[in-house]
Amino acid sequence: MKKKLLSVLSLSALLYAHAQEKDSLNQTKIDEVVITGQYMQQSINRSIYKVEVIDARQIKNMAVTNVAEVLNQNLNILIEPGKSSGNSNASIMGLSGKYTKILIDNIPVVSDEGMGNIVDLTKINVNNVERIEVVKGSMGVEYGNNAVAGVINIITKKNYGTKFTALASLQEETVGKDYDWFKKGNGRHIQSLNLGYRINDRWSVSADINHNDFQGYRGSLNGYKYFSESKDGLRGYDWQPKDQLTANGTIRYSKNNTSFFYKLNFLTEKINYYNPVITDEYIGGGNRTYTANDKDYHTHRWIHQFNIQSKLGRINYLGDFSYQSQERKSQQYTYDVPNRKEILRDAEITFYKSDVLYSRGMFSNFLDSDKINFQIGYELDRTKGFADATTFESNNNGRSIERSVFNYANFLSAEWNINSWLSFRPGVRLALSDKFNSQYNYSGTLRFKTSENSDIRTVFGSANRFPTYDELYTYVVDNNHDIRGNENLKPETGYSAAAFWDYALTNANRWKFSFSLSGMYLNVQNRIEDVIVNNIPLQMTYLNVDNYKSILFGGGVNLRKGALSLNAGVSVMGISQILNTGNLISPDNYNYYAEANLAANYTLPSSGTLFALYYKYTGNQRRYTHLADKDNPKDPGQYILGEIGDFSMLNFTVSQPFFKNHFEISAGIKNIFDVTSVRNTVQSGSSHNAAADQQNLFYGRSYFARLNYNF
Repeated sequence: MKKKLLSVLSLSALLYAHAQEKDSLNQTKIDEVVITGQYMQQSINRSIYKVEVIDARQIKNMAVTNVAEVLNQNLNILIEPGKSSGNSNASIMGLSGKYTKILIDNIPVVSDEGMGNIVDLTKINVNNVERIEVVKGSMGVEYGNNAVAGVINIITKKNYGTKFTALASLQEETVGKDYDWFKKGNGRHIQSLNLGYRINDRWSVSADINHNDFQGYRGSLNGYKYFSESKDGLRGYDWQPKDQLTANGTIRYSKNNTSFFYKLNFLTEKINYYNPVITDEYIGGGNRTYTANDKDYHTHRWIHQFNIQSKLGRINYLGDFSYQSQERKSQQYTYDVPNRKEILRDAEITFYKSDVLYSRGMFSNFLDSDKINFQIGYELDRTKGFADATTFESNNNGRSIERSVFNYANFLSAEWNINSWLSFRPGVRLALSDKFNSQYNYSGTLRFKTSENSDIRTVFGSANRFPTYDELYTYVVDNNHDIRGNENLKPETGYSAAAFWDYALTNANRWKFSFSLSGMYLNVQNRIEDVIVNNIPLQMTYLNVDNYKSILFGGGVNLRKGALSLNAGVSVMGISQILNTGNLISPDNYNYYAEANLAANYTLPSSGTLFALYYKYTGNQRRYTHLADKDNPKDPGQYILGEIGDFSMLNFTVSQPFFKNHFEISAGIKNIFDVTSVRNTVQSGSSHNAAADQQNLFYGRSYFARLNYNF
């Protein structure tokens, strides 16, 4: 670890040594704007919430391809890849993707099991992303169900500054040590095209398409062609091959106080699962071959969105309307491994499908006053979900599940600028559902402008998490299992309290300096867990039994002068959980771990060459886990401290523009420390095909080259 830290410091020092006295940023700068948690789009400096922003230039410098890769650089966010589904969710403050609301242009994104949560972030490419806004903490008043740990809002590009814009990009990347463009199909191959046309001052259109072909990472396995008569289980991939195509189209209108846009998003994805289990297949005449039951997974997703901003007299109106659908299908086939041919393919089966109608409307500026502003809003969604019998273990006893849930909410808040240095915003939401009891959420935020360069924000908020399909409807009863969902589950309830201090200064030498400190407390009650309700015979169900608490302290610094920019942050988080098996309760003491990150960017003034470095360290985590004798159903077991090992990620990129920035070549290294998995004794085999005490995180060190052309 010392060597890794020294490597980071050395590279940072190298970038710092090239800093020049000329301040290329000494010009009029338009304030960065945000929309997450706001009445209307406004400057980030005036936002009453603490909003973390990752803009398009930062995303471009990272040379990443999807939102999951971007957020992995953020403190207290961990992207967790899933073995069974191929999805990757965002864990914020130690809570899984069930507790985070994912939005695209302020609209919750459809997922396998609902809307806005458990969203696969690898399915959201960054080809047309303008910025990503992150607000941590419970945001139930503004964003409703499941916004317990925070909100991630992906803002896409709607229009372009010139009359006609065309951007083409080609990126080639190794996967570990594997790469081949044609012959073997190894590596990662990415192509994208963005088009924008401004018809006149009012109308503009844009479209983009992105193709991401990931050929899989073998890791400890030997690929799909491998077989052994000893049936050693080494066939297949640690990370399954994935081929993804995403397309967007947008039309936008703007005149005076009215603007609107319609956007269409389409995604299709194919994941190939190659079974490591090989069986004998007798083919007559005393001959035999070896076959595997492989499976293809297909995803199709459509998102229609219409957004309008206007004035009704002096009242500001913001409306969103959306129809979304996502369908995931699987198709099993028998593959003759030594002869490399397909023998038999089953019919395609839909195992998850979600259809969502969504609308959100907000009205503000009733008093037309700079002192006080009200916002009244509504939100409704109708989610129709389907889970096939094959979704759950042991075929769910042949039962398919199809349910519809209708949710409606009203929310009200008021922002009061008491004087030039103090603002206050209280808020409340009433959520109604045809499935669950009425839910109330509250919030209260204060912003103190302590000086021209400094302000303090204090934020309190609450939110609920509704149970998933699995928790409500699972039914697995056979000779080895008795696991039943519970349709009487209550929504989990969470609340958070936080304080943020930000300070910014430009000194006499034209150094731009900003510093931040933060503290946050999060509490989630009535957490849903699987609980043993009977030892003999062994029976399990889901109950509201657990509590979860976390405490977070962090700080960050940003330095900028001329072509040099340095960002660094550190945080310490403690997690306390009360786990319950029905017969045994865990200790509830806090276990702490640290994180740190660094981003350094420097552009050579003479040539425009960009050097970009990104580092993140995640410390060793300790959490309680239940250990019992699986062969003795009478054994109540015990709670012991399991560990998730620490790891460091380091990426480095060099970019060179040509022909007045019309053409650019970039190259670099991702995951320089070659991290693949970490030891995890808290849960076993939760990611891809890792060993029982390992958790796969990344696919090793990779090298990439990218070509960008701006027509």
